[in-house]
Order: sequence, then structure tokens, then C-alpha cells
Amino acid sequence: MNLNATTDRATFVTHLECSLTGERYAADELHGLSRVGRPLLVRYDLAMVRATTPRALIEARPTDLWRWRELLPVRRTADVVSLGEIETPLVPIPKSGGANVLVKDEGRLPTGSFKARGLVMAVAMAKALGVRKIAMPTNGNAGAALAAYASRCGIETIVLCPDDTPEINVREIALQGARVYRVNGLIDDCGAIVAKGAAAGHWFDFSTLKEPYRIEGKKTMGLELAAQCRWVLPAAIFYPTGGGTGLIGMWKAFAELEALGWIGAARPKMFAVQASGCAPIVKAFDDGVEHAERWEGAHTIASGIRVPKAVGDFLILRAVRESGGIAMAVEDAAIEQAVQHCARDDGLLLCPEGGATLAAYHAARARGLVSADDQCVLFNCATGLKYPMTDASKTLDRHAEIDLAAL
Repeated sequence: MNLNATTDRATFVTHLECSLTGERYAADELHGLSRVGRPLLVRYDLAMVRATTPRALIEARPTDLWRWRELLPVRRTADVVSLGEIETPLVPIPKSGGANVLVKDEGRLPTGSFKARGLVMAVAMAKALGVRKIAMPTNGNAGAALAAYASRCGIETIVLCPDDTPEINVREIALQGARVYRVNGLIDDCGAIVAKGAAAGHWFDFSTLKEPYRIEGKKTMGLELAAQCRWVLPAAIFYPTGGGTGLIGMWKAFAELEALGWIGAARPKMFAVQASGCAPIVKAFDDGVEHAERWEGAHTIASGIRVPKAVGDFLILRAVRESGGIAMAVEDAAIEQAVQHCARDDGLLLCPEGGATLAAYHAARARGLVSADDQCVLFNCATGLKYPMTDASKTLDRHAEIDLAAL
């Protein structure tokens, strides 16, 4: 445990590590990608955490994101940025899913999506390391989370999004203080512009996995899930996969929890769920390769998983294969049907990406990859209220005679 004059939190970070080569990088310095262009992973002195932090101590704390402080990188309390990151509930969906299907509803987080987890940590570390201007590409929800947290601590933010990003996301980003630009391209086209500006020294690049700390925020999904399941992980996790930060983060969380002795060696099958119109990870998985080619002509109603190329592709594929899971794609029609079914029959409004996980669950059941007896957790990554909905209402004329029985 490192404590010094500028540190008022117990912190166990030892160094950062290239996810491909294992090369070590100093903690407490500003980093982007490693020298070989791959994500950096934060490493901790887990033996010291185990010696000083009993599991019961974590269990006794309020159930928010910051209860996991010993496994997070922020060293000073003054650098913590927060909008109230609660522990998200596990919601049963017995009618649309099954008796053993739970939805971890990330739409309850600040800015209405699981992007709050990654961005609160990344922004807190940017604040700690003196970053004053950030730029990032987004399909919507990540930009909203960045804008909110960066505005909270006075960091200037520029956000680039595809020109067909859901309108509510674009307006939300701007209202919360970022300068937002619509780009006639996909998210990786936006990312190329951000990278060019970063190389010219105009801002720090906050693209997915191009800084080390978003993974650390997203891994709290796995930490939370373990605690909520009383330290026995579910049989399977269905995760909507674009950049894949959360899937990578959960896999890292499970390894850290096992090293602490808080869970056993059993792991869930990890299902990386993509849309048929943008499925680079699925193709790479099926082809048995470690890196995914860019998906040309990407299209899907689930904009959050419309990511043609992920910098952490090999980490996603590694986790899926090690877990005994698969990468699978679902059609947009199946996504829409799943959203409607869950809302109508179980009262839970999923976002399209969450609908993709429910559609994938049913496809996995049909293929015998999971059974009705398996406890399965689906991740709904955002509130469905942020997305367009079909208007199924009808009208009444209050001045005319109304057949009340017919209503």
C-alpha cells in the first residue's frame, strides 16, 4: 500500500502493462497506447490488497462504484469525480427471458448508460494527471458521459459523432458542456480525426482503450456482479460488444477477485454479442484468428455496437475463448422483437444493444449453448428512453361519444 504526502486514499497500483507484450510503464504518468499501439492495463499489488482488505470490509460499505477503491487507480480523494454511480440492479425477466435470466440494468447510472463507469474513472485520472482538453469519438452514450464528468471538473471537451447518431445523444452531449460535431462517417472515421488532432497536440485522445483507465471503471461491472451473486459467478454473460471495454474489464475483474481469494476459478461463458450488420469480432472468432478486420458498410439499429474496428479485438477474443463462450451476431429484426417482448411482457425497456443480448440468449438456447437451468446475465447498457420508439398510440375526441368498453 502506497501512502505519501499527496495521497489520502489507500492505493495499490504498481504499474501499467502493455496488453500484448507485457512491457511495463510507470504509474502516475500520462499514457495513451503502448509503444506497439496496444491498450495498457493497470496492475495492482493484489497480495497487499489481500493482506489488508478483507472481503467483509467491501461488503460493509455503501454499494456504489467507489466501494471498490482498493481495486481502482485514483490515488487522491480530491481527484474523485462523481455524479452518484450506484450499484445497478439485477432484474429478472421471467416471461421474455426465463426463470434464470437476469438483466443487469446499466441504464440506472448517471447519463443513463454504462459508459458512466468507464468515463468517471478515465476523467478522474485525467484530472489527477493534469489533462485540460479531451477529444473523443462516440456513437452517443460515451460522449454524453464524458461531457458530464469533464464539465463537472472543468476539463474542456470536444466530441465527434457519426451524423446519424441518435438525436437525443447529440443534444445531451452539447447541453452538458462539450463541443459536439456530426461527421459524415462511422465512429472509426471520427476516431481518425481525433487521433490526428492528438498527434498535433490539440488535445488528449480519449478513444476507447486508447487510455488505460476506462477499463478500470468498466471492470466494476464484474466486481459488482460477483458481490450481487454472493461470490459465485453466473453460468453465462451476454454482453453487447462494440469496443468491448466492459467485457475486457469484467474478465480482468474476475482474475483479480480470484487472486484475492474472493471467488473460485469457475468463470461464466462470455458471449460477445454483435449485430449482423457489424460483426467483426464474430467473423474473427469464427475464422479462428486473433485480430479482427475492419467491417465494411457497418449498419445496425443498435448504434452502440456499430464499431467496425476495435483496438482491443484480441483481448475480447481471448476472454471469449478462455471462457468457453462464443461471439455471435443477431439480426436487427430479432433485436427489435426482443425489445418489444421484454417491454410488453416484463415491463423492462431495453435499449437496442440490450435487446441484442436477449435475442442472442434465445439463439444460444436454440443452439444448446446454454440451458434453461443456467443462470444467465444479460447486460442492458443504457436506458431505452434514449432511443426512438414506435408510436403505437391512438386518439380520442373528447367531444364525441366514446365507447368506453371498446377501449
